[in-house]
Amino acid sequence: MRPLKVIVGALLASALLAGACGRGRSSNEFHVAMIPKGTTHEFWKSIHAGAIRAVRELETKGVNVRLAWKGPLREDDREQQIQVVEGFLSEGVDGLVLAPLDARALVRPVDEARRAGIPTVIIDSDLASDDTVSFVATDNYEGGVLAADRLGMLLEGKGTVLLLRYQEGSASTEARERGFVERVTQKYPDIELISSDQHAGPTRDTAKRASENLLNRFGQGLDGVFTVNENSTHGMLLALQDLGRAGRVKFIGFDASETFVQAMSRDQLHGIVLQDPFEMGYRGVTTMVAHLQGEEVSRRIDTGVTLVTAENVETPESQALLNPPIDEYLR
Repeated sequence: MRPLKVIVGALLASALLAGACGRGRSSNEFHVAMIPKGTTHEFWKSIHAGAIRAVRELETKGVNVRLAWKGPLREDDREQQIQVVEGFLSEGVDGLVLAPLDARALVRPVDEARRAGIPTVIIDSDLASDDTVSFVATDNYEGGVLAADRLGMLLEGKGTVLLLRYQEGSASTEARERGFVERVTQKYPDIELISSDQHAGPTRDTAKRASENLLNRFGQGLDGVFTVNENSTHGMLLALQDLGRAGRVKFIGFDASETFVQAMSRDQLHGIVLQDPFEMGYRGVTTMVAHLQGEEVSRRIDTGVTLVTAENVETPESQALLNPPIDEYLR
């Protein structure tokens, strides 16, 4: 006899599939759920704003999209993100736009969605599954390469550097980490990577503690640092400032923040690798709607990656990435 949980799951999937088949996918009204990794960082606010821009633009074309936005409270709470996905499945939404916290943990709920006739567009961070419509994201490996080359130039090809990782299972940051490590190893033989196995964790506070431990451990012999997302960059910057090391260590971060721009102006941060989360949110929604309307969409959509430094921070291209119109869409 099959376990009760399996029977209930099968019945739920069948009911959702029947509901999905009954929905008019050729219509111009869609209910789309967007599930980020978190909701507090500027990165996710920018994605949300881009998604709302897409909704408003589609409305001018006669397409009505009801967008639901919900994510876990912490960016390491895989179970809560799974529960959010399952909650939207029970509502019978038309499509999911998901930034998976874990490349493997979210495979099962996405597979359940597919079997229920609900397609998924993945944004920001990849999923170890072929059961998705499209992957809309940064070339994160290239982002790590850009960071390695910036440090290599600043250090004139020699010195000691460390990498502070984010957390295990996050495909986007793991790609950045891999790009950085491989570039340093292959192109800069006189740069020693003295630490590359420590993780910042999900918050600015956990990142600051991890950064302090690393800085205290490696003392005054450290020449360069790379951090791979917004909260790890914030945490490392705070630790460097508190320990009186800001500006003495060449520091490359990732993602946009006014704090980071100010740090660059004070020569405490020497470059930030930027994504385009506003475009990511926009393309996530428009790609899903195009798929629901029966159009063919690309399996991989690259939203770009850029290195911003004190030298190019004032260019229109950099300013557009640093100051997306969040307030215009999230009032």
